[in-house]
Amino acid sequence: MPSHADAHRRSLEDPEGFWGEAAAAIDWFTPPARVLDADAAPLYRWFTGGELNTCHNALDRHADGGRAEQPALIHDSPVTDTVTAFTYSELREQVSRLAGALRNLGVHHGDRVVIYMPMVPEAVMAMLACARLGAVHSVVFGGFAPHELALRIDDARPHVVLSASCGVEGSKVLPYKPLLDRAIELAEHEPTHTVILQRPQVEAQMIDGRDHDWASLIAGASEIPCVPVAATDPLYVLYTSGTTGKPKGVVRDNGGHAVALRWSMDAIYDTGPGDVFWAASDVGWVVGHSYIVYAPLFAGATTVLYEGKPVGTPDPGAFWRVIEQHRVKTLFTAPTAFRAIRKEDPDAAHLERYDISSLAALFLAGERLDPDTYHWAKHLLGERPVVDHWWQTETGWPIAASCLGLERLPEKAGSPTKPVPGYDVRVVDAEGEDQPPGTEGTIVMRLPLPPGTLPTLWNDDARFIRSYLGHLDGHYLTGDGGRFDEDGYLYVMGRIDDVINVAGHRLSTGEMEEIVATHPDVAECVVIGVPDELRGQMPFGLVVLQDGQIRNPEQLEAELVALVRQEIGAVACFRSAKVVARLPKTRSGKILRKTLREIAEGKDPQVPSTIEDPAVLDELAPLLRG
Repeated sequence: MPSHADAHRRSLEDPEGFWGEAAAAIDWFTPPARVLDADAAPLYRWFTGGELNTCHNALDRHADGGRAEQPALIHDSPVTDTVTAFTYSELREQVSRLAGALRNLGVHHGDRVVIYMPMVPEAVMAMLACARLGAVHSVVFGGFAPHELALRIDDARPHVVLSASCGVEGSKVLPYKPLLDRAIELAEHEPTHTVILQRPQVEAQMIDGRDHDWASLIAGASEIPCVPVAATDPLYVLYTSGTTGKPKGVVRDNGGHAVALRWSMDAIYDTGPGDVFWAASDVGWVVGHSYIVYAPLFAGATTVLYEGKPVGTPDPGAFWRVIEQHRVKTLFTAPTAFRAIRKEDPDAAHLERYDISSLAALFLAGERLDPDTYHWAKHLLGERPVVDHWWQTETGWPIAASCLGLERLPEKAGSPTKPVPGYDVRVVDAEGEDQPPGTEGTIVMRLPLPPGTLPTLWNDDARFIRSYLGHLDGHYLTGDGGRFDEDGYLYVMGRIDDVINVAGHRLSTGEMEEIVATHPDVAECVVIGVPDELRGQMPFGLVVLQDGQIRNPEQLEAELVALVRQEIGAVACFRSAKVVARLPKTRSGKILRKTLREIAEGKDPQVPSTIEDPAVLDELAPLLRG
């Protein structure tokens, strides 16, 4: 393997040679005629003329190539107290039979199928069955509100919706079928069929003629082979979370997606055939698509599907138990998960009960990794790499990371290290000029983006160009702000709208959060800009304390103010930090900063349907508006 620097340089200087070689790791029915097609730039396409099948590359090639009896998928569900494993041979049989059932319902190449399911093996099977047929799947996070599901049904216009009778979240059972029925009532487009997986916790009431029982439908279906599709054909549409109005459907193609994810497993995650890879996420998010379902299976690895939480199912030792029981080599999760574990078990007493010697590396992404959480994880894991890496729903795989399969870069707290090969990342000012090291600006990426990233938005090229490519000619706008340091390390400080203007000074609330999080009594925190008559905006902090900590609020506030003043200076004007019981988050663990800002501004925000518990906003509103 080349060094990180050499691989990155070559990927930008010779993208066709670089990615053409990477494409050799994928099975093609018809080899691509062109690696990079710029004829319709800025709408670039990868591997035009090539034909493949994503499901074949995930299952058939391994089942026929010596891995038939190796576990492909392990479903670990502490909420139902079950563990179920499927070999590559068994998973292929289930998937090909489900594909046959969908074919019997009239699903063909190019048709859309919405998948609205909990974290069960059938959700993975559903995605792979669509890929086997050349159909386009659109996974909607299980438990999404009917209105949000209806918007996605109208945009994707599915022929079939696959769902389940319920989801299980901790001790709660959430019936899905009433939500699905209401969504179909609200939607203008009516799916021809729904297929319902009946779970023992809840029996769904079926509608004759439209609803089909999953088990009965599969029992009467035959296995079918993979359908060849064009590399540029869409594999899936994934709608960005919290969308209001017309949803923004991120498109992922078949060819670029397979090549990029297969390459990433070797180069970034250093995970190969027979290794156990665990992405502790949800199939409804992009992490679940890329690194629960597709990438590990492309690599011939074993993937873990976890139906549980980092704490409470049953305790803060849940992650350590899964690592020991399944001999996990690589764990990928969100910083929020480790903050939750640390909050309930700050001394990591539960870790002592488990043997995690199989674990080679921890990868964290999804939200800013504050240095304090990074150092805590490093303390627990010793010499193992703790890799902060950064990417987006739109890119589908990492933009910046220490690529462990190429070269382990020295880690720096607060940085996802350097751009991954394929990505030409720049930090620019308002005029599009490159910013010198140490100076914050807007993060953009020079076109073309590498394979596997979004080629466009679903049925809306114009919106894709307007939303992502209109900021700076020939560049993709990430929407994030940040800086490079003198060593070329990237620091991502948060969304552009997380930069506040205090008396003419542009300040990063992300930087303030990192500082506040270093206080030993703080478990997690958020800093937002609130309106101020004199200075325009002022930073305002909300902090959650470590379990067991009881502090004088005024004293703690003074300590936090002093910390920020010491690190940034009086110019930050950080003068207020309030202790709260909890912060508003999405189900994937992201703090709802924008919603908090809007409440502080006196607005009546559209509360994202992904919020874990809407009641927390009512608890915080008096503080924010006071």
